Amino acid sequence: MRVIAGIAKGRHLHAPATRETRPMTDRAKEGLFSSLGDLVEGAVVLDLFAGSGSLGIEAMSRGAKSVVFVDLGKEAVAALRQNIRACGFAPESEVVVQPVMRYLRSAPTEAFDLVFFDPPWTMSDPEQQQDLDLVAPAVRPHGTVAVNRRASSGELETPAGLWLAAAKRYGDGKIWMYSKETT
Repeated sequence: MRVIAGIAKGRHLHAPATRETRPMTDRAKEGLFSSLGDLVEGAVVLDLFAGSGSLGIEAMSRGAKSVVFVDLGKEAVAALRQNIRACGFAPESEVVVQPVMRYLRSAPTEAFDLVFFDPPWTMSDPEQQQDLDLVAPAVRPHGTVAVNRRASSGELETPAGLWLAAAKRYGDGKIWMYSKETT
């Protein structure tokens, strides 16, 4: 696993060897960031179920202003912190060690331009839906939420305040892109 573009291009990232952490393939990550295009530059990013941090770190490498990483796994958080330091992104990063649902219930309103929602594939659909439903209030108007799930799991219900902008399959996974409605 590596950073594929930007100022940290080519940097190898450490991934913990756990069932809960399943790094996104380079092909899927490249497709995701190609779809995001200029939305990453200067963005305030939230990386939920961050694992090794590959999505948030890729965003910072491509010009994101800052990233809040949220994960609970001990091995994942250790790898995440190691990867942030190795890439030199510690000043722009915040690591939150708590369940995603707890973080989202206290997250600042309309604070993020871009949210990565990449839950463990072992997590149940109802649990994922509960967490995803809490994301919309944290997203700024015109913000984007990228959801990565096992393709065979199907789409979750679109949370209130978001609309489905695109979906694309990459191997066993599928990425759904949601945009924040404006009032």
